[in-house]
Amino acid sequence: MTLIRPAALIATLILSPLMALAAPAPEPMRFTSQSIEMPTSDRIFPDGPGVEAVNNNCLACHSAGMVLTQPKLSKTQWTETVNKMVHVYKAPIDQADVQTIVDYLTALKPTP
Repeated sequence: MTLIRPAALIATLILSPLMALAAPAPEPMRFTSQSIEMPTSDRIFPDGPGVEAVNNNCLACHSAGMVLTQPKLSKTQWTETVNKMVHVYKAPIDQADVQTIVDYLTALKPTP
């Protein structure tokens, strides 16, 4: 068993914080502006009951192509998805349009 000399222990306790103060300051964080280019599309949803509500609400954030290539979802799944867009992502969809959008999306046939 080795004994630590009191003087060495005291020196370590005193010098350790001083060594931290002598260390160079970390590089400050630098932020820069970035720009991204979102893909554009003039594609709209196929005609059907409720298409106007879908085009007016969904195309603000999603391309029709992205939505149209989703797998077939049930009415319950589309209801959950649309409600998530409204409540979680704060999509500005009028509550009166939600059921119309859900019905339209439920009736869609996915396209490859």
